[in-house]
Amino acid sequence: MRPRIRTNVLTEYAGLARSSGLDPAVVLGRVGLDLADLAVPDRWIPAAPVARLLELSAQQSGCPDFGLRLAQLPRLGTLGPLSVALRDEPDLRSAVALLTEYAPAYNEALHLRLREDGDRAVIEVWLEFGEPAPRDQVLDLVMAELSGIIRALLGSGWRPRSAGFVRSPPADAEPWRRLFGPRVVFARRSNSLVLQAQELGARVITSDPSLRPYTRRFLDTVVAPRPPAATAGLADVAEAVELLLPLGRLSLTRASRRLGLRPRELQRYLAQQDQTFSSVLDTTRARLVERFLTNGRYSLTEVSQLLGFSAPSAFSRWFRRQFGTSPTEWRRAARARSESDATSAWESRGWP
Repeated sequence: MRPRIRTNVLTEYAGLARSSGLDPAVVLGRVGLDLADLAVPDRWIPAAPVARLLELSAQQSGCPDFGLRLAQLPRLGTLGPLSVALRDEPDLRSAVALLTEYAPAYNEALHLRLREDGDRAVIEVWLEFGEPAPRDQVLDLVMAELSGIIRALLGSGWRPRSAGFVRSPPADAEPWRRLFGPRVVFARRSNSLVLQAQELGARVITSDPSLRPYTRRFLDTVVAPRPPAATAGLADVAEAVELLLPLGRLSLTRASRRLGLRPRELQRYLAQQDQTFSSVLDTTRARLVERFLTNGRYSLTEVSQLLGFSAPSAFSRWFRRQFGTSPTEWRRAARARSESDATSAWESRGWP
């Protein structure tokens, strides 16, 4: 099933579209959505059309920062009951952990990961649609939402140490600098917010410790978190595979060593989860390839190397087995859809 997203994320879309010179009903219709969908809070809609909607809206309105404008920081309310629980977490580390656990209950395409490296903490953000879809505007929206959530928890003066975006540099980066601070970089390998590690221990200014047990209980009754422990263990294996793939050194032995296990222990654990090391490898590659192929900075040779293949031909054979098409055709389809959206935008405004 295709990943879905809650309509909460588009609560302010119609108003912003109108103020940008667009007819929201028309633009929504072009990506297969309906204005009536947005009138019902918490309704699930497919995630990929939302990404296309934001891209098309940016093109039609001539506002390259459309996703940033939609964010309207701070906007904790877009996360429904999760907003209530976040504001009562004791510190930022707990809030980020809670957000990572529950955010997919509002956006199934969204993935977050916190990494700590010395005096730095990095929150990585990526989206998996399972099909070709533009990402620049929707990732701008997600990054701005995430930054706004942290600002609402720590205080209006907070800014990340730096912010990185996969997207190409915009002609005018000032809207991004206003939201994220002066250290905004583009054409990066991942979308991420970089913080000082000590900020993870910063107290949430809205926190009321006496309410936390009740807000957590309330959250658990209305929202399902990520799957339980067994899947979390598989996520650890997948993360080890992901980190070793681009180094060209992936093997069961090396992955086991990274996880602090003997190879036989890892095999036994995977068998208990009805998995094999090969199945985890394929699943991880399938998840990563979507991110790499939609990033035009990578050649297919580079993508094959990042996924740990010995040669582009091996990558192409694997891709066709997994997706029934070639990586070239998949990338061409993604570009064609984006160009089609751009053409529709020009034609709708009567431009030749």
